[in-house]
Amino acid sequence: MYRYIAKRVGIAAVTLLGITFIVFVIIHLAPGSPLEALSDEGTVRTLPPEAYEQMKKIYHMQRPLLEQYLFWLNDLIHLDLGESFSDHRRVSEKILERLPNTIVLNLFAILIMFIIAIPVGALSASRQNSRFDRASGVISSMLYSLPNFWVAISLQLIFAVYLKVLPLYGIESEGAESFGIIHWITDRAVHLLLPAICLSYAGLAFLSRFSRAGLVEVIRQDYIRTARAKGLDEKVITFKHGLRNSLIPMITLFGLMLPSLIGGSIIIEQIFAWPGIGRLFFEAVFQRDYPTVMGLSLISAVLTLLGTLVADLLYTIADPRVRYE
Repeated sequence: MYRYIAKRVGIAAVTLLGITFIVFVIIHLAPGSPLEALSDEGTVRTLPPEAYEQMKKIYHMQRPLLEQYLFWLNDLIHLDLGESFSDHRRVSEKILERLPNTIVLNLFAILIMFIIAIPVGALSASRQNSRFDRASGVISSMLYSLPNFWVAISLQLIFAVYLKVLPLYGIESEGAESFGIIHWITDRAVHLLLPAICLSYAGLAFLSRFSRAGLVEVIRQDYIRTARAKGLDEKVITFKHGLRNSLIPMITLFGLMLPSLIGGSIIIEQIFAWPGIGRLFFEAVFQRDYPTVMGLSLISAVLTLLGTLVADLLYTIADPRVRYE
């Protein structure tokens, strides 16, 4: 087990280097530069030539791209993600300030997905070709095909503009710092609802069908037939003996889900003005804030690699037959 983990960590480190280098090259080859973004009118001509040259030296922008990447890597080794071009704050400080908001939002969205998707998938598998199975299939296909920005705006119009039962955007109401603890938690939960639904509905539809397909495959196995021959109740066979084995492929999805949700929350956080790292990434890209973009890309890559490793390790818990020796 330990040898396996050490080997995977080594491979992950090499992969991480490759990912960061590719991201670094792509954002530096994009049109525009942070010096233009820092100027008042969006052109380098508004900066005095001396100041322009001085800033190029400070940010190593006069050097070849590979050298710039090595400077960034050297700072990373010293646990320094650099200084933001937009407001000159430490990138690590900006990320840590926004990260809890994104984690709360994504964990709530994942919770919604699994709480609804697994029971729906299990019921569909146990009632194959029934009305419930067909209806859940149609609804899942519809949900999966809806673009999240359209759903977000539609939900805002319905619940915030017309019905006025949920807030339009933001993480809390004005003056929330003076609320009591119960009122404050309720206010946060109400603001969390719409963005979490927008993040979870497509994954919910996918997971429910994935769960159904996995369970249908499992209940055709010989040991399930044996359980039926023994006279066990169909619900016991499905939910106790079949469901656990059908969840093994979903563990991989769970490991990959968190980083993908963080990446996929960029649009939703922007629409709902949610102060998370997705919105920070959106702002950094438009401001050509290279250090912030690199810092967020690094975190996303680390979470993805970590997620796959955790998913592999969780296999041993779900299926004792899996061994790494």
